[in-house]
Amino acid sequence: MAILPFIRIFALYTLYIYNMHTNDILIRPAITDDAPAIASLIIQAMTEECCAYFHGPNHSIDDFREMMIGLVKREDSQYSYRNTICAITVQGEVVGISVSYDGSRLQTLRQVFLETALHTFGIDHSGIPDETQAGELYLDSLAVKPSYQGQGIATKLLKATNEKAKQLGCGPLALLVDAGNPRAERLYLRCGFEYAGSNSWGGHPMRHLILREQ
Repeated sequence: MAILPFIRIFALYTLYIYNMHTNDILIRPAITDDAPAIASLIIQAMTEECCAYFHGPNHSIDDFREMMIGLVKREDSQYSYRNTICAITVQGEVVGISVSYDGSRLQTLRQVFLETALHTFGIDHSGIPDETQAGELYLDSLAVKPSYQGQGIATKLLKATNEKAKQLGCGPLALLVDAGNPRAERLYLRCGFEYAGSNSWGGHPMRHLILREQ
């Protein structure tokens, strides 16, 4: 019985983002074929320094990228294509992504990452602090290719993700931004996010921001 309302909500949110086609950039749900591009953009959002924290000294960023491609293709991972909205050029190039999910599902979704990282790199990251919680749609990763930045694509992705939060009804849109990345924080503050506390992730101090209703 609970499946039908979810399908209706997802259909509404999908229709909304399919209509966000401006300036030759289409905002749409991700598909499995987008996985390599999504993985690279997630790494861009994480930074290679943070990725090195997870893959350790005995593996490379390329090893980490291959792991992430596999996680994007899965349906039960926090980085799944099913949790991703893409910005696409008219030529079909993925130039931006937003990865988000219900904060109450963090433990279940993150378990896949932890198990895969342990198997791939031999490192146990099960002690990392929770980056989200119930009551919010957590924006895990937001990234736009450098050559496409400054064109409003990140703002369009944020608007589509906020619409997703409204349709799913799991709470306001929230995220962590690196305390050492004031440029990104300024973007979020301009879009209506407010400071809600501090956290850490990938060995970095982070700021927890929540989008308040406009």
